[in-house]
Amino acid sequence: MVAQLSPCKLLTVVCEASLEPAVVADLLALDVHGYTISDARGSGAHGRRDAAWPPSANIRIEVLCAEKTALTILDHLQENYYANFGMVTFLSDVLVMRPEKF
Repeated sequence: MVAQLSPCKLLTVVCEASLEPAVVADLLALDVHGYTISDARGSGAHGRRDAAWPPSANIRIEVLCAEKTALTILDHLQENYYANFGMVTFLSDVLVMRPEKF
């Protein structure tokens, strides 16, 4: 049996953990059907984020969606968060099973 895969976009957002409630509300308002959030640690332009205490915690939000939705989210994040918060966002082409879920 060969798995049936369909093209989809994976939007990944790494941001300050304190932004989780606002970003999740935005995603739902922008017609996202689902998302996955995990804790994230690392280092970058805003210094080391080791999650040792809440102000230094980051999260990684992943959204599988159509390209049009991904681009709408990217525009929204850039307009509302990039100037004042640590946030990295990237978009990838992926193949998914059960594309109707996204």
